[in-house]
Amino acid sequence: MSGILYIVPTPIGNLADITYRAVEILGTVDAVLAEDTRQTKKLLDHYNIEKKLIPFHQHNEHKNLQMVISKLQAGENFAVCSDAGMPGISDPGYLLIREAIANDLQVITLPGAVAAIVALVNSGLPCDTFVYEGFLPHKKGKQTKILNLLEEKRTTIFYESPHRIVKTLVMIKELLGEERKVCIGRELTKKFEEHIRGTVTEVLAHFELKDPKGEFVLLVGGYDSK
Repeated sequence: MSGILYIVPTPIGNLADITYRAVEILGTVDAVLAEDTRQTKKLLDHYNIEKKLIPFHQHNEHKNLQMVISKLQAGENFAVCSDAGMPGISDPGYLLIREAIANDLQVITLPGAVAAIVALVNSGLPCDTFVYEGFLPHKKGKQTKILNLLEEKRTTIFYESPHRIVKTLVMIKELLGEERKVCIGRELTKKFEEHIRGTVTEVLAHFELKDPKGEFVLLVGGYDSK
């Protein structure tokens, strides 16, 4: 029989945010495919799990793809873990999942934390319908991405770095107007978790008093959001 590819979401900050089932799967698979073996080892050590770790990230996933597929076809079971959150959502995993499905291999995805969803629900912005855009382009294409939100009625979710967040907010203010609603979720589930809500002008004022640090989820309200 062929093996199973388990997609295992990992905590986005607080190590307690993992399911019993995820811990069980990590303890029983033949090996764990890890975006960063050092990060995943910290998680496994925390739960006293000893398991073979295989690096599987954006720089080697094409190279290792067929090796993993062959081992699955031979009956080995693998878990896929990114550094934090759900593999495949702005993290490695999609190519392997697609290839496993193309080879009629069983893929089982476990439920778990996704920073974008945690931030969305906590934002106070409409979350019945939304757009997830992942990481904003560093330079080229960033302005176009933001201009696309001029008439977007849905809440839009981005990931952004602390080094670029202020410039991004300035661009949102200039292109979408100073009253556009935004929310920033910072260091989600960690000790210094913070949610900054308001107009883009108000949120910019917050960072005039406090340097941006940590990991950010940026939510932009629809143009007619109240």
